[in-house]
Amino acid sequence: MTNQRRPYARDAGLLIVAFVATLILLAGIVVAVNSQPPIESSASRSPGPTQPASVPTSPTPLQSSDPDPSRQPSPPIDSPSLEPSGEDPVLVGAGDIAGCSYEEDEATAKLLDAIPGTVFAAGDLAYGSGTERQFRDCYGPTWGRHLERTRPVPGNHDYDTDEARPYLEYFGEAALGPDGETWYSFDLGTWHIVMLDSNCTHVDCEEGSDQVRWLIDDLAGSDAECTAAIFHHPRFSSGFHGNDRDVSPFWDVLYEAGADVVINGHDHDYERFAPQDPDANEDRAAGLRQFVVGTGGARLRDFEETAANSELRAIVSHGVLKFTLRDGRYDWEFVATSGPFSDRGSAACH
Repeated sequence: MTNQRRPYARDAGLLIVAFVATLILLAGIVVAVNSQPPIESSASRSPGPTQPASVPTSPTPLQSSDPDPSRQPSPPIDSPSLEPSGEDPVLVGAGDIAGCSYEEDEATAKLLDAIPGTVFAAGDLAYGSGTERQFRDCYGPTWGRHLERTRPVPGNHDYDTDEARPYLEYFGEAALGPDGETWYSFDLGTWHIVMLDSNCTHVDCEEGSDQVRWLIDDLAGSDAECTAAIFHHPRFSSGFHGNDRDVSPFWDVLYEAGADVVINGHDHDYERFAPQDPDANEDRAAGLRQFVVGTGGARLRDFEETAANSELRAIVSHGVLKFTLRDGRYDWEFVATSGPFSDRGSAACH
C-alpha cells in the first residue's frame, strides 16, 4: 500500500515544481515590460496647433490658481474705443440723447458698443434740465460708457442748470478749449473737427464775438484738406424748431474757409441737406452739407415746413450717424436702432 502511494507523491511534487516555475517566468515578463520606456502617442510627440480660446460675450469672474494676476486673462472689452489699425478714422454719434424714462438712449448706446471710433454728442445730452443727477443716472449708464472717447457740445437743455455747470463737470477737459471756452477743435486723421457752442442766449455768437474770431483763426491755422463742424442748433431745418438765424455767423466763416460738413441736433429727427451756401442757395461745388441728427434717444417729432435743399427726412427710427473720414472724401451712414431705414452716401471734400 505504501508502494502505491509513491507515484502519487511524485506526481504532486512535479506539479508543484511546474507551478513555481510558471510563477517565476511570469514575474520575469512583468519586470521586463515595466523596464521598457513608455510608448508615446503621436499627439504627445507633436502637439498640433493650439486652438484659440473662445471669448465670452460678457465679463466672467477670473478663476485661476495662478498666484500672479498679470498672467490671468483680461475680461472682454465691452465696447471699442480705438480706430482699427490701418483703417480710416470713424466719427459717430447723435444729439438729443438721454433721459431716465427713455429706452431708445440705451438702444443707440448699444449701436455705439459695436462701432469703433470717436463719438460726438451734439447737445441736449441729459434730459430734462442737464442736472448732475441726470448726467449721472440717465446719460451715465447709456452713452456714458463711451465717455473716454466722446467729444461733446452743449445743447439748450444742458444750459438749464447753473449755466451748464453739470455738463462741464461731467465731461471735464474733453468739453473745453485750451482757455476754458465751451468751443474747441481737434484733428481726426486728415480731418479738422470744430466743436462750437450755439447756445447764443448764453454765449455770444455774433460776428466779431470771441467765439467767431476764434473760429476764423482756428480755420486759418488748419492745413487739413477736409473740415467738419458740430454744434447743437441747425441753421436750416424742416423740423419743429425750423431755421435758426443766430448761427449764421458760424456758417459765414465755415463757408468762406471751404469747410465741408455741418452736424447738428436740436430737432428730434434725421435730415440731410444738399450742399448749400449760407443763404440757402444750392452750391454743389463749395457748399456745406448739413446733417440734423437729433435721434439719440429723445422722442421723435414730426416735420413742419420743408426747408430749401432738404434731400431726405426721416422720423421712423432713432439711430446714430457714422462718418468714415477718408483722405479727401467721406462716407456717411445712418445706423438705425430698428427697422430697415438707412441713409448712406459718399462725397468728396472741396
